[in-house]
Amino acid sequence: MKTMTTRKAVKTTGSTAIAAALLASGLVACAPGGQGPDDPTCPNGKIAFGIEPYEAPDKLEPAYRSIAEDLGRALDCEVEVMIVEDYSAEVLAMRNGSLHLGQFGPLGFVFADRIAQAEPLVSFAQANGELSSYTAGIWVRAESPVYRIEDLRGRDLALGSVGSTSGDALPRMALSEAGLSENEVTTDYAGGHPEALLALKNGTVEAAEINSQTLAAATAQGTFDPQAYRQIWVSEPIPNDPITITAHASEELKDNVRRALSDVEPATIAQVAELLDVDPPGRLIPVTKDDYRSLYHLADELGMSIKDVP
Repeated sequence: MKTMTTRKAVKTTGSTAIAAALLASGLVACAPGGQGPDDPTCPNGKIAFGIEPYEAPDKLEPAYRSIAEDLGRALDCEVEVMIVEDYSAEVLAMRNGSLHLGQFGPLGFVFADRIAQAEPLVSFAQANGELSSYTAGIWVRAESPVYRIEDLRGRDLALGSVGSTSGDALPRMALSEAGLSENEVTTDYAGGHPEALLALKNGTVEAAEINSQTLAAATAQGTFDPQAYRQIWVSEPIPNDPITITAHASEELKDNVRRALSDVEPATIAQVAELLDVDPPGRLIPVTKDDYRSLYHLADELGMSIKDVP
């Protein structure tokens, strides 16, 4: 059996940069050992596994390395973790064949399916075997006169990143459903979930989106006291991120990867599960497009496209 290794995560500025990085590491050119691009189980001798940048790379890379090493041993093929620069770069890299596997946010998966024909394999289960989920939320300070989402009229709201499921799309949909037009609430993109929370803490905005994953992490770290704030809106549960495979992969590789990921022990997944607020974690379980139908509806209702997922 081969020695399984993973390179340090690579940040990129787009799908072209990803392709260049993969070429340099032998993922696009024919790899030593005779495994070429048409090898059905180990194309070019390596499998490139892209991860969306939902946390800092120095947190994501070691967490996913554990999964990649287990997957590599099961497949007898090196699996390389690559943390991409942004969500659209991951979609385009999969479309261009530079990534074999990719974990996408729920809304990002919609575009990965529509643009790159990414196929969902598995997602993160709770210990009871059910698909895990999280929620979007809008919070204000405890002393704020804002008690309902309608009370945000004439006020400012910090969102996370453009195109984020819980940090952008769902809060904007909630404003619309509450009868608030875009010019009635001042929305500012803070740059991410932690940044939106910080804007509320610093008093630079009157309200902020804080999803349940960020809330759990900040509370555990002691950087956020929920008792000093109030949640005025919460979304329906959002199914957690799917791990997908390129449509260009052979059926043999798809089956092998799905089986290998399903066999990964919960202890190996624990670091990633903590980042996704899955506690206690179970195994990775099979998912289909049907598990994410509500996100397709959300994208269509807001008229979103890949341009809205930077």
